[in-house]
Amino acid sequence: MAAVKAPQRNRRSLSALAGALALTAGSIGVWAATASSAEAAALPTPDHVVVVVLENHAYAQVIGSSSAPYLNNTLKAGGATLTQSYGLTHPSEPNYYMLFSGSNQGRTDDSCVSVGSIGKPNLASELIAAGKTWASYNESLPSQGSTTCSSGSYAQKHNPWFGFSNVPTSTAKTFTQFPADYTTLPTVSFVVPNLCNDMHDCSVSTGDTWIKNNLGAYATWARTHNSILAVTFDEDNKLSGNRIPTLFYGQHVAPGSSSSTTYNHYNVLRTVEDLAGLSDHAGNAASASDITGIWN
Repeated sequence: MAAVKAPQRNRRSLSALAGALALTAGSIGVWAATASSAEAAALPTPDHVVVVVLENHAYAQVIGSSSAPYLNNTLKAGGATLTQSYGLTHPSEPNYYMLFSGSNQGRTDDSCVSVGSIGKPNLASELIAAGKTWASYNESLPSQGSTTCSSGSYAQKHNPWFGFSNVPTSTAKTFTQFPADYTTLPTVSFVVPNLCNDMHDCSVSTGDTWIKNNLGAYATWARTHNSILAVTFDEDNKLSGNRIPTLFYGQHVAPGSSSSTTYNHYNVLRTVEDLAGLSDHAGNAASASDITGIWN
């Protein structure tokens, strides 16, 4: 009988061992799924994200400059700095398309685009498809939805949304329509100052003062209302390897933080998409990484 019972005990031991291994494997699977979910949930979920795009200045022309006290002493000191943030090309217009849609969409110069000529995915079309809200606030735009190429200090080359057939022109608003009640802001919006206030034609000091006077109150509000302000540039001055200033500020942004990871417009687009909870990613944003190391 002993010769019979020994194999039975072995079979029971093997069965128990198999069960333990299965349980361990299951636990590992649960852990991996949890870790994956935690990684995916690493970004905050703000109610509002406002992205401001300024013009043609290198990192060192703005960060640390006495000409930009608001950007440095408030947004940088109280928010996050990407110390290795880069534009992707020259001149301006292709960079705007890359930041908005993950591709230059064939744009290689600053010429006026044929309105609605591009049907590719972009940040606005993704937001709309997901049932979220979008708007752009364009300083000196003659009127809401105006498709003019230029008007005074307004230039369409800095407003890529007009190139897309899947973005209603009515979502392109004047900056005077930027709401005083910030709770009514869209999920994501872009703010584009005119050719003077974006530092293109005027000084760093002019642009810095404009941001303070026009978006400083929103930035302060964002700190306590689950919202974020991002400030970036399209390109540098063509003298610094296209290294540009990029700042994040608001609730969930660790004050005084910085990241030395190399990022570009595709990373900013991917991050904004993920902050908005979008499952789709436009163009090269699909393979770009999120900005990390700045969230509290």
